[in-house]
Amino acid sequence: MTARILVVDDIPANVRLLEAKLMAEYFEVLTASDGPSALEMAHAHAPDLILLDVMMPGMDGLEVAERLKADPKTRHIPIVMITALTDTADRVRGLEAGADDFLSKPVNDVALFARVRSLARLKVMTDELRMRDAITGEMDIAGEAPQYAEVDASEGQILMAESDDLLAEKLCEYLTAAGHRVERVSSGAEALERGHQPGLDLVIVNLDLAGEDGLRLCSQFRSQDQTRHVPILLVLDESELALLAKGLELGVTDYLIRPIDQNELLARTRTQIRRRRYHDKLHLMLDNSVSLAYTDALTGVYNRHYMNAHLDRKITEIDNTQQPVSVMIFDIDYFKRVNDTYGHASGDEVLRAVAQRVSGSIRDFDLLARYGGEEFVVIMPSTPADISLVVAERLCRKIGSEAFEVSGSQAALDITASIGVATTTDPRETAGALLGRADAALYEAKNGGRNQVRSAAAPETAATAVPAVAAIGGA
Repeated sequence: MTARILVVDDIPANVRLLEAKLMAEYFEVLTASDGPSALEMAHAHAPDLILLDVMMPGMDGLEVAERLKADPKTRHIPIVMITALTDTADRVRGLEAGADDFLSKPVNDVALFARVRSLARLKVMTDELRMRDAITGEMDIAGEAPQYAEVDASEGQILMAESDDLLAEKLCEYLTAAGHRVERVSSGAEALERGHQPGLDLVIVNLDLAGEDGLRLCSQFRSQDQTRHVPILLVLDESELALLAKGLELGVTDYLIRPIDQNELLARTRTQIRRRRYHDKLHLMLDNSVSLAYTDALTGVYNRHYMNAHLDRKITEIDNTQQPVSVMIFDIDYFKRVNDTYGHASGDEVLRAVAQRVSGSIRDFDLLARYGGEEFVVIMPSTPADISLVVAERLCRKIGSEAFEVSGSQAALDITASIGVATTTDPRETAGALLGRADAALYEAKNGGRNQVRSAAAPETAATAVPAVAAIGGA
């Protein structure tokens, strides 16, 4: 994904170097040469990430970070400190000032791009939660959102996958002394089994787990519902940095380079636990506030009223983010037959099961809503047309891949769906127009034989067919 990056450094050559590297990877780059300018740019342009030099005359990077994190308008922007200093104490000071990571000059390109992409994804998710909070706030159904800095990060519940007894003993000693509860396991199988425990705040994984691939374990954590959103702190040697990019792509949240400094371990642990609990609190607040007024009583997903308000905001934001917004509308094929043959109670069971299956297959910052009857809408922010089609085709297969058990039928029911997709990059296009294009594509899919995906072309052009998903068996 692309992102808007603010580079802050008082040395022009450093700025030009980072700007060239980032633009070569298709990031949008803003620049500032001092602390006050950085604060002004952050307010004016809402970057997705700030690369911040520590050693600057006047207001140094640490003070800039503290001011950014103290301001409600900028506290959610991830910060990566960049400096020539290598002393661990400076890293810890940066993390305590609010930085999300710390890179030393000369910057390792692999670590830089991996960190930028990882934190940009995190920013998208945080912005989505805050935006949903704003919508519910405008509708007078939400309380005051929790403040990130006020979230308690003490007494964390930590699972450590570490096969080295001496290192595990040292890390457990550090973390336990800080008040955290640590459970240590020495294999991937044990880690996956213990990862199902409720209330887990953080997982620490060694890249080399007694010959096992630590990245595979991280991937397995991300593929399971119970651990999909638990922060993962990867421990590795400096010689293994080339694997870090892959780890961050798989969902690793942060990393530590051996030999591990106690203060850096504790600072990164606090950061990840606080972020985990902040997101949990915000999710809980949103769930409670919209559970009655803005969710569908039958399926538990968002209703049409909330979806319309949400989509209006996402389209308006295109003017600032320059990111496309995609929507898909899907309709359960031959749903009337289910009601007529097995009764409306069985039909309701199918609707709930489909909603649950789709909810578990989309990203945190995507939004699923019931549009009406057997139709549902998925809103996908920051998603170009080609990616939205991949997601739609995957969901089409997901819905039809496994029969649905309903109480009104002795045999499981084969259920499929037809899907229409539309994308906009125009902040002036209305939500109704975008949904209308997706709806037209949906009817193309149904007229084309159902159980397939069709895409809507840009406004004022003819609709374009997408290769249909192979038939799975009609309901």
